[in-house]
Amino acid sequence: MSKENKALDVIIRNTAIPDWISLLIFLCLALIAAAKLINASRFNEFIQLINTNKYFLVHGKNPQIFNPFNTLLLLVQIISASLFLFIILVYFREDISLQNQIVYIQIFGFYTLFIGLKFYIEKIIATLFSVEKYMDTYLYQKLSYRNLIALLLLVFNMILLYAIAPSTYILIIMVVIIVVFNIISLGYSYKVQEKLVRGHLFYFILYLCALEISPYFILYKILVRQ
Repeated sequence: MSKENKALDVIIRNTAIPDWISLLIFLCLALIAAAKLINASRFNEFIQLINTNKYFLVHGKNPQIFNPFNTLLLLVQIISASLFLFIILVYFREDISLQNQIVYIQIFGFYTLFIGLKFYIEKIIATLFSVEKYMDTYLYQKLSYRNLIALLLLVFNMILLYAIAPSTYILIIMVVIIVVFNIISLGYSYKVQEKLVRGHLFYFILYLCALEISPYFILYKILVRQ
């Protein structure tokens, strides 16, 4: 393909992106800017989570899960994750296009309900087993890592929408990267709670299967059947 044809393909591709998707991308960028505006030093420590745990040492002693900073980034997570799932669904389903904003709204609503129910179930379990302090720390760390991964998802979404056409190979690579980051983040959180995990190994395995593996398997099944 010549350079002229490639350029034309990019132009055609960009004009095919619905305005509402571009507005979602802009909203995510605005939310990130707002989070940085609230606390620039905290944001800088947050984006360095991949290299250092300074963020948790400074801000994780008395974890407030739904403070303004985390809430803004949680919104970015929900929007970005829903959009990424939507792009995947559009790629594999010929009857769904980027114009189907109703499908995105359904994914957005289900994902929001999914993480909300999962959070409250985890809080109930923590109360039943009297491990609220440990669970709050774990949930704070997990939310922080998921919010960081959401920034990566936002980059992936922009690449798939405005730079390169999605392909099975590219989508698999992106999904693998996300899964690897999730595993690393969970591994760190479990390492911090190592004493608690060792003392309740059976319940930990039960929790892992019931709330960290099964929900995502169910989410996958629902999306496949859409």
